[in-house]
Amino acid sequence: MNVPPLIKTAGITKSFPGVLANDHIDFDLFPGEVHTLLGENGAGKTTLMNILYGLYQPDEGHIEVCGQKTRIRSPYDSLKLGIGMVHQHFALIPNLSVLENLVLGFEGGFILNMKDAEKKLKRISEEYGQAIDPHELIQNLSVGERQRTEIIKTLFRGSEALILDEPTSVLTPIEAEELFQTITTLKNAGKGVVLITHKLNEALAISDRISILSLGRKIAELNGDELRSMDEKDATEKILNIMFGGKPIPECSLVEKTISDQVVLKLEDVEVMNSRGVVGLNKVSFEIRGGEIFGIAGVDGNGQKSLCEAIGGQRELVSGRIRFRGEDISRKSVSKRHEMGISYITDDRMNEGCVLDLSLAENAILRGYCQPPYSRFNIIDNTVVDRFANKLIMDFDVKATGPYVRTGTLSGGNIQKFILARGLSTEPGLIICSKPTYGLDARTVNYIQELLLEESKQGTSVLLITSEMDELINCSDRIGVLFNGKIMAILDKCDATPEKIGKLMLGIEE
Repeated sequence: MNVPPLIKTAGITKSFPGVLANDHIDFDLFPGEVHTLLGENGAGKTTLMNILYGLYQPDEGHIEVCGQKTRIRSPYDSLKLGIGMVHQHFALIPNLSVLENLVLGFEGGFILNMKDAEKKLKRISEEYGQAIDPHELIQNLSVGERQRTEIIKTLFRGSEALILDEPTSVLTPIEAEELFQTITTLKNAGKGVVLITHKLNEALAISDRISILSLGRKIAELNGDELRSMDEKDATEKILNIMFGGKPIPECSLVEKTISDQVVLKLEDVEVMNSRGVVGLNKVSFEIRGGEIFGIAGVDGNGQKSLCEAIGGQRELVSGRIRFRGEDISRKSVSKRHEMGISYITDDRMNEGCVLDLSLAENAILRGYCQPPYSRFNIIDNTVVDRFANKLIMDFDVKATGPYVRTGTLSGGNIQKFILARGLSTEPGLIICSKPTYGLDARTVNYIQELLLEESKQGTSVLLITSEMDELINCSDRIGVLFNGKIMAILDKCDATPEKIGKLMLGIEE
């Protein structure tokens, strides 16, 4: 290209204790292109982008913005240089309006002119097709609308380069399609977009270039047009061969199994309030039998979190009853339910799933540190704990140098794998899995799905909550669809189609 790149990195290197996250990476982004980053968990994608956004400082290498060598010390510097980032976890204040979130931190003086800010928002919305109510509170927006607000925020602050980290992971198929239209609009307007994703179909559909990272190094750069000229299967295999060194990825196949007649979990007209004090579940009833995978579909925020917490014991029931293996557990504590064989694997890995400042070994025994074999007479047996943590690391291929690595230094995907390993290690009778493959690479996604299927084959019941339609249909024996805290329908596997599920997710009954 004749124009200089919006962003260029040369020899970027970054290490954390025991982990070389980026190893002399060269990367660039030009105006009007989508440059996608692919790589398995722990490959260094998010670390590299966090350096561009000023959250980390590189140990070696330098950054150029529009041809000028520069140092980015903070996100404020990054935004001033025209680089905006939309993270997996949105950075919005729920009880403020859209407009208030846009101007927060960039007021531009002692006097805040909200009228001018609203005019600017209207202009951006019209130019990029991002209609949004400026006065609506963030807490009242859907996930897709919140993401739209994050994108508008970067444009509001003058960003020419936008970094989107796993942007479709929380979106419905319709919202994801709208996002791709937005990315195309941004590209046509001359903006540069960095897309971090694990979804190869997304990368193939929209990328001008694809860079593949592995173990902190950039190992390949592919041309999007050339890949799209190939058969889709061949293009996918080419990328996977580069990412995984030609090793075959295990296919997620249906496991032959028998679902027992025993009802392991039964909800009877369960009603709970959510964290905002409004009804989270409204008279929900269903049952899960031994060896059954019961999938839950729904747009985020329609009661999934309330359902998990009601069964796990974190949220008190307003009315109704929950039975586990015939016993009423409606008033039992979290620890008691865990002892009875209920394992809740949360989707909030950073805040609920672990303590980032503790080591992997300490996180491994958070729920059972006072019980044998981890401790006797209130004295923790570090040898046993180390052995247990190392087994979790090895079994799930967690990229960590050992059990005493601080958990917060791992990538999000590797933290997710460790939490899953811990949750499945207790041989539970019921596994509550909320987005178990969220943010994981293709190899690990297949491994987790096979593992859940194998657990169900052994007689374990699974409540699977996922936003991935293929995963939902491939793994579930039956599927319940949540909308506004109610079960719209329960579909048998043979009756479940993406179209039917999608309509129910939007509250459309046939």
